[in-house]
This record gives sequence, C-alpha cells and structure tokens, in this order.
Amino acid sequence: MIFITLEIIEFRKEEYGMKAFRVLLLALVFFLFMPYFNNKASAADVETIVYWRVSQYNDNAELSAWITQAIMYASSLYQVDPLLVAAVMQAESQFNINVGYSRAGAVGLMQLMPETAEMIGVNPYDPLENIIGGASYLRTQLNNFSGWGDYGVAYAIAAYNAGGQAVRDVGGCPDNGETYEYVCAVANAYNGMLALRG
Repeated sequence: MIFITLEIIEFRKEEYGMKAFRVLLLALVFFLFMPYFNNKASAADVETIVYWRVSQYNDNAELSAWITQAIMYASSLYQVDPLLVAAVMQAESQFNINVGYSRAGAVGLMQLMPETAEMIGVNPYDPLENIIGGASYLRTQLNNFSGWGDYGVAYAIAAYNAGGQAVRDVGGCPDNGETYEYVCAVANAYNGMLALRG
C-alpha cells in the first residue's frame, strides 16, 4: 500500500508542482498517523482540519488562519458544525476572499445575496460579517428543514443555494442541475473533512 501511495505522490508531484506535493504529503502523513490519535475529536482538531482545508485553496498562511478563525467564531455563534460552514464556503467561493459577484448577484466568501444579508443585518462586503451572515443563514435553513427526515441537512444545503421556498415547492432538492451539483459539492467537501476526524 505504501508503494502505491508513493507512486501516486510522485505522479502528483510532477502533475501539480512542489506546493501541491507538500500539501499532499502532509495529508498522507496525517492519514498514516491518524490511528495513533484519540478517535474523539476536540475543538482544536476541528480547527486544524478547517485550517488544512482552507490552506489548500489559499497561499497566504495568515489569511488562511484568519478565515479559519472566522469560521470557528461564526459557527460557535449559531451552533453550526464548523466543517459544514467550511464545506459551504468551499463550494461558494473556494475560500477566495476577493471573490466577486456570482451570476445571481451573491457576494463574498459565503456568497450572500444582498437582500439576504440585509434581512440578517450584516454587511456582505465585510468578510467577517459575510461569514457570520452565512452561518446565520445556514442555521436558519437547518432549523427550517430539521423535520424533513433523513435528508433534512441536504435540503437545508439546497435551500442555502436555491432558497427555502424553492425546496418547499418541490418537496426536496430542486431539479435544476446547479442545486443538485451544489449539494453534492458541499457533501463531498464535508465528508472529506469529516473523514479526517477519525
């Protein structure tokens, strides 16, 4: 297994360059030594996972640390899993603090619509307020769809993307391609981080 892994690393090193190689190597070391750590994750473990994910998309260590701290803060304010907030942010902006407007007019790291930000009471152009607003909106959707059975979280994620009314109108994830892909992207990002918790 280690030989196969080393071949993959060598291939990835040539394909993506030294920076990506170091990130991949760090991930491999993390996975190899995970069995030696306690299976119960603490807040610091979650913070480390969030930082690791943010830094995969961001060359600036200070900015990665700031985004991580903002995710942890906003998550604690609204009692939302920080890994879920990070997964939504990854799908929305890939942690790019300079992301512009979406086609629909959403803005910032959490891609808030200006009307939604106004309703929540945050400035979507301020990065911290954008993250806080995104966590607040995500909490609202989680609450709105908590009684929708096994797929309540998926419907909440769909509502974050398409709006709660669109989810209620069809009784689930809107079949418009974009929302389905969005829910899958968030789920993949979340499950990837969750796997690191052991």
